Amino acid sequence: MVTWVTTMIRITTVREFRDKATKMFRSKDPVLVLRKGKVAGVFFPYPNKTLPLEFKRELFSAITEAVARKLGQAGINEEEILADFQDWQKAGRQR
Repeated sequence: MVTWVTTMIRITTVREFRDKATKMFRSKDPVLVLRKGKVAGVFFPYPNKTLPLEFKRELFSAITEAVARKLGQAGINEEEILADFQDWQKAGRQR
């Protein structure tokens, strides 16, 4: 982990985030949420002017790689996702 991250981002556990979410949502600082020492999520307040572009790119890359890995493990491809989304959209219009 990059050392400047700890000075710009509040690091918390899932439990603490759950218990103090309202207060954290009012904060202007991003929050890195950990579960058992591993990243569970990241909260970015709006507008997001506090993080360097390099960190945003790194984070986006890590998230997309994790999603791709999970989809691959489940045997799901892009065409299936798009078809499922289109079915969901059609069902929503019929309501």
